[in-house]
Amino acid sequence: MSVRELIFDTETTGFDPMTGDRLIEIGLVEMVDKILTGRHYHQYVNPERDVPESAVRVHGITTDFLKDKPVFADVVDDFLEFVGDDSVLVAHNAEFDMRFINWELENAVKPIIHVKRFVDTLAIARNKFPGAANSLDALCKRFGVSNGHRTLHGALLDAEILADVYIELLGGRQAGLDLAVDSGAGHVVREKKKREPRSFTVSEAELEAHKAFVGKLDNAIWNA
Repeated sequence: MSVRELIFDTETTGFDPMTGDRLIEIGLVEMVDKILTGRHYHQYVNPERDVPESAVRVHGITTDFLKDKPVFADVVDDFLEFVGDDSVLVAHNAEFDMRFINWELENAVKPIIHVKRFVDTLAIARNKFPGAANSLDALCKRFGVSNGHRTLHGALLDAEILADVYIELLGGRQAGLDLAVDSGAGHVVREKKKREPRSFTVSEAELEAHKAFVGKLDNAIWNA
């Protein structure tokens, strides 16, 4: 049976949905049997509140940019259709993203996604490299994964980078080996397949959307 995994990332207004912070961007890329399919989901979300300057310095997404974007309740059905009923959701520090997604689902009066469906690449990395730096940037450097396009910081681009890192965490460059790896969600994933070239691409429209709002910012970290 094929295994469908969705490698994803979110951007938010802050750290805690229980204190008023909200989801503002989500990006997911589809992987089937450890091979990227080229399918993805990407959405900016109007949080119906201001985006603090401290958050803008991290991701560059401003209150003004989000004013004409849909609220989560207007896109939740499309999101849930893409996620499906049994796909595995893979994120770096997955608990953070899970709390925001499930808060938004609850607020939209939709069923939450069970914790057992989430895989945490940070937990995998800490188990594989105890005591080492295991941020996404550190893992990119360790595995030789290119993240130069991360200057246009965003959920979809970070999800693409994480997909490459995830393959490496599962032993992707050791073709032909049967490697059993704890997923961080209580189940084991076996990697036998030779790593294939990435098929995922970011559209010109998505890149231009990033460039448009990044160009208007004075204090974004990549403009420093």
